[in-house]
Amino acid sequence: MDQNSFFFQAMVYLAAAVVMVPIAKRLGLGSVLGYLLAGVIIGPAALKFIGQEGQDILHFAEFGVVIMLFVIGLELEPELLWKMRKSIIGLGGLQVLVTAILFTALGIGFGLLWKQALAMGMILSLSSTAIVLQTLNEKGLMKTAAGQSSFSVLLFQDIAVIPMLALFPLLATSSPIATGDHASSTLVSGLPGWAQTLVVLGSVAAIILAGRFLIRPLFRIVAATRLREIFTAASLLLVVGIAVLMTQVGLSPALGTFLAGVVLADSEYKHELESDIDPFKGLLLGLFFIAVGASIDFNLIMQQPLLVLGLVALLMTVKAVVLFILGKVFKLAIGPNIIFAFALSQVGEFAFVLFSFSLQEGVLPKETVDLMVAVVAISMALTPLFLLINEKLIQPRIGTKESVEERGADEIEEKNPVIIAGFGHFGNTIGRFLRAHNVKMTILDNNPDRVDLLRRLGFKVYFGDATRYDLLHAAGAANARIIIITIEPADKRLELIETIKKHFPHLRMLVRSTNRFDAYDQMNAGMLHIYRETLDTSLRVGVDAMKFLGFRTYAAQRAARMFFKLDEANLKKLSSIRDRDQYIVEARAKMEELELTLKSDLQQITEMKDTGWDEETLIEEFNQPKS
Repeated sequence: MDQNSFFFQAMVYLAAAVVMVPIAKRLGLGSVLGYLLAGVIIGPAALKFIGQEGQDILHFAEFGVVIMLFVIGLELEPELLWKMRKSIIGLGGLQVLVTAILFTALGIGFGLLWKQALAMGMILSLSSTAIVLQTLNEKGLMKTAAGQSSFSVLLFQDIAVIPMLALFPLLATSSPIATGDHASSTLVSGLPGWAQTLVVLGSVAAIILAGRFLIRPLFRIVAATRLREIFTAASLLLVVGIAVLMTQVGLSPALGTFLAGVVLADSEYKHELESDIDPFKGLLLGLFFIAVGASIDFNLIMQQPLLVLGLVALLMTVKAVVLFILGKVFKLAIGPNIIFAFALSQVGEFAFVLFSFSLQEGVLPKETVDLMVAVVAISMALTPLFLLINEKLIQPRIGTKESVEERGADEIEEKNPVIIAGFGHFGNTIGRFLRAHNVKMTILDNNPDRVDLLRRLGFKVYFGDATRYDLLHAAGAANARIIIITIEPADKRLELIETIKKHFPHLRMLVRSTNRFDAYDQMNAGMLHIYRETLDTSLRVGVDAMKFLGFRTYAAQRAARMFFKLDEANLKKLSSIRDRDQYIVEARAKMEELELTLKSDLQQITEMKDTGWDEETLIEEFNQPKS
């Protein structure tokens, strides 16, 4: 069997993930550590299914980090990002600066030239966006103080990669190594400094303007096709296109896609984009972690075990201490501060890019790069394990372990308690009524024309098919309290009911019913709160007709209330009858019983002449001319 064929390689990666990740999850190790172990097993150190091509796969899989930053950007509206500016610039900036200075000093102490030491210090100041965010998300820590602080630092680090790439050519200590994918192929290579700056700024401005004025109309056209695969393709095209543009102007693709995500965070396509992109993010991140595990050079480790492990221990200790001190300065409590320090104590995936770039530019020698790549990979692999140790052993002892309920409460504050699925005439009335009472809600609708119109009218409506689990999850269904189901057609409502019962059983469902038979299906699906739109409206028309015919207001409204109550009771009894002939017999009997009850009640009212409370009738009688 050709082990280099695409299908064989794909089978190996998928099999490794499918086997190792569930085992790791069952042992409480988390999916990231499962992927890393899978990479070690199928890599050169064990089964040897992956050889030198593992590094190429690693660079390809880094696209998973790019997609992850896009999804994170979608969840961050510009206002929230502005609120986090002190944490991003202050905490993130200090972490990069202090850590880079310390590692530069240590590098000089280990005998490196100052330029090499400075490059090493900048590289080692970075942490792994992929591993940290994935692990914190799995543990439900992203909305905590530790999670938000970690995100702020990681975001600043991603921005800091740009000036680092610009500075590295100035730190060269030997002749650059020519390679096929050298940075000279970019659009800005060969341009003077001021021109490069203009191109970079112009690219960033182009992303912002396109997100505001071009991408939304394009997605509106794509959504009108009602073909999910085309919308998915358009979503991927957006991310890939921005990544290519950023690469060509010498910027970080992850930073560019993050910026695009932030620009689109308040668009009507936010949840649809997130749910379409998320599966690709998960697969590519898994591939990235497997490639990291496979890239660990165990031969080098066995040749110099004390040096490699000593460097790993020194690196992670220095970073953890710096992070812990900065956490204290920024007033993090002891528990979140320990999580924050452990989470970011490794070196990140961008180190592989920067080490490769420093080798190309003649900044660092190959022996040093090979050694540090092994150190970085081990530090990344140890991070999920350290967080697990912290969770099981350290946090319980210091008494600050956050419960799942507490973390859920933090998350609920940023989610809306009500979701409305479908915003046609029925849902629109409900939405306007709730908004008038300051009830926060997330509105989903799968008609692109209606979404566009409603947003112009001032409603924040999101485009997407609400029957999809991933879209509901992205819209906050895990934390919402109520979902109002008004979508068309009836079978879609039943599909959505089943999805919610399966994945979000805590949600209270209020369901629109078009007619009686629609209500039967919903009752048999277990629904308790069913609202027949034709019943309420028909009864209101009936009340007005009775008043116009001379019936008193009190009598007409009392009759409507009684009809509604009796008809609802009959509805529950008739919903279980499957045989058509039996249904007709029972339905006819119930209608006759209802009519007799209403006639009897009306006769009693007439005999009692109980109209004392009927203000409208009294006014009408008062205004009649006296004879």
